Amino acid sequence: MSRRFAVALLHHPVVDRQGDVFTTTLTGLDMHDMARSARTYGAEALHIVHPYASQREMAERIRQHWVEGPGGKRIPDRATALRIVTFDENIGAMRAHYGEVELWTTAAQRRGAEVVSFADARVRLDREGPPVVVCFGTGWGLAASFLAEADVQLAPIDGARDDYNHLSVRAACAITLDRLLGPG
Repeated sequence: MSRRFAVALLHHPVVDRQGDVFTTTLTGLDMHDMARSARTYGAEALHIVHPYASQREMAERIRQHWVEGPGGKRIPDRATALRIVTFDENIGAMRAHYGEVELWTTAAQRRGAEVVSFADARVRLDREGPPVVVCFGTGWGLAASFLAEADVQLAPIDGARDDYNHLSVRAACAITLDRLLGPG
């Protein structure tokens, strides 16, 4: 892979069950598991995007416990993964880490947008170009306002048996990264 890449977990703008834009609460479990997946596949960062300073501060305290505190001493592999976590107030702040960047989304369907297969996305990652940030949404998915900014819409993850698709964001991240960057 010749392009730099990162992962982002957006807590805003996302939608609720009724399709209204709202903000979700940050969870330590998402941060831990997604950091581990991102680090395993070579991401340079896991961006946690949340508009509330109190949520970012709480998550930073958790991260510090596992990176520099007793958690990191007890489980060094967890510290290695959580070192790549950064916190951003909004998408613009996340973009500022890179200058030019391509935002890729998963699962969310945007009318009229080209859907890129994982095989084609792997080829794109091998080409020269700006860094890629693969973005995941919490709640019931990414808001239309964010989807309109996305440069690439990856194909949704299809299950093995039927059309059921209600994966946790942690599982979707791991599957997506494996399909994009795994040995297959």
